[in-house]
Amino acid sequence: MAVIVPSQSVLLIDDDASIREIVQACLSDLAGWKVKTVASAQEALNWLGSEHPDVILLDILMPGMDAVTFLQRLRASCLTQTIPVILLTVQARWYSPQQLQKLSVIDAIAKPFDPVALPDQIAQALTRSQ
Repeated sequence: MAVIVPSQSVLLIDDDASIREIVQACLSDLAGWKVKTVASAQEALNWLGSEHPDVILLDILMPGMDAVTFLQRLRASCLTQTIPVILLTVQARWYSPQQLQKLSVIDAIAKPFDPVALPDQIAQALTRSQ
């Protein structure tokens, strides 16, 4: 069942260029969402200084700043603390609902993912979190 969500702006943080390309294409083409992609958590924090997406898709395994540190910094700022975050990671099945809540993350989507189903998965997570 397709969940209808108004146009979204999405920030994807993933060090894998092919994942960034696939996610951007499917969310832009299939859902009509505006997608910004960055390769690192630090690049995301820099971008978030002036922009505020409706949702952040975050890979857990990245070089440099880890996802937990990124989430701590994101939640420490009054400008970004309420932005919903969804993990997009091969480790998605490792996280219980309690662990996701402790991280202030609304859901985890497993890699590999179905690009056609991804917009609905994000929309459903956003709907459940409201």
